[in-house]
Amino acid sequence: MTAPTPVPYDPELVAGLDAFVGMVEIIPLRADTIHANRDHFATIIPPMAVQAEGRAIVWEDRLIPGPTGAGDIEITIVRPARASATPAPAVLSIHGGGMVLGTRFFGTGELVDLAERHGVIGVAVEYRLAPEHPGPAQAEDCYAALEWMAAHAEELGIDPDRIITSGMSAGGGLSAAVALLSRDRGGPRLAGQLLGCPMLDDRNETVSTRQYDGFGAWDRNNNDTAWDAIVGADRFTDRVSPYAAPARAHDLSDLAPAFIEVGAAETFRDEAVDYALRIWATGGRAELHVWAGGYHGFAGFSPDAEVSRAANAARESWLRRTLRLAG
Repeated sequence: MTAPTPVPYDPELVAGLDAFVGMVEIIPLRADTIHANRDHFATIIPPMAVQAEGRAIVWEDRLIPGPTGAGDIEITIVRPARASATPAPAVLSIHGGGMVLGTRFFGTGELVDLAERHGVIGVAVEYRLAPEHPGPAQAEDCYAALEWMAAHAEELGIDPDRIITSGMSAGGGLSAAVALLSRDRGGPRLAGQLLGCPMLDDRNETVSTRQYDGFGAWDRNNNDTAWDAIVGADRFTDRVSPYAAPARAHDLSDLAPAFIEVGAAETFRDEAVDYALRIWATGGRAELHVWAGGYHGFAGFSPDAEVSRAANAARESWLRRTLRLAG
């Protein structure tokens, strides 16, 4: 079958796309290169001490209880240097990497920024990776971290009514999964779920996945490799858990308000749009942004492009409204 014509990239983004692929995806992700990619990721993710240097924040690592039957989970807590006299909003940060790569420090830059600028308290979770730990182990670890945050809100100085999940790519998909788990188990009531270019559907069958097959950031082949690792032989069957692949959820009603952002020129475009449509169909709340010419994660690697500035401003607006940030 002839691949559909891809949406062209915004010219301002091309240099950033090339830098992304050259830095992050220098080794094509295949079943036999997962460990090589993990080793490579370890060389490009700055340690927390480096990320925090010169910033008006404090941070600490902790071990917290994991899901029943699993081991403890490592987390990193990021706070503003000056503690608030009143409970602060909080973010559970879930890192990307296809659920097969990366560490919690792949997403802590967002927490440093939010703590410094807005007094937000952040928790980054070190979830188990596939294929050693098939899905939905990743979502279960993240949900355990959310439960811990809510249970320790007073100790941490967190306002339990202003907690959101946030993540990009696999982190976006896992943020959606945590929102589903919280609803289904009657757990902590989230103020929102921030789904950045989210990885939601194991089937990898949309038009946009076929438009970016063999090129671009996180192409169809990388996506196939990751989903094979996450759900294994259950892939393409009804046995796939919605907590592993949230697009599999039959009911998207009564979820925390969602912010969904995605590039028009990337693999996850169509599943992100469909997820928003399905939330709206239940009468739910979702804010969807599809950015023209945007590649996967474009705003982070091409921050000076006009479309990136617009995307960052839209995200900032939603955070201000959802977390009721001052200023």
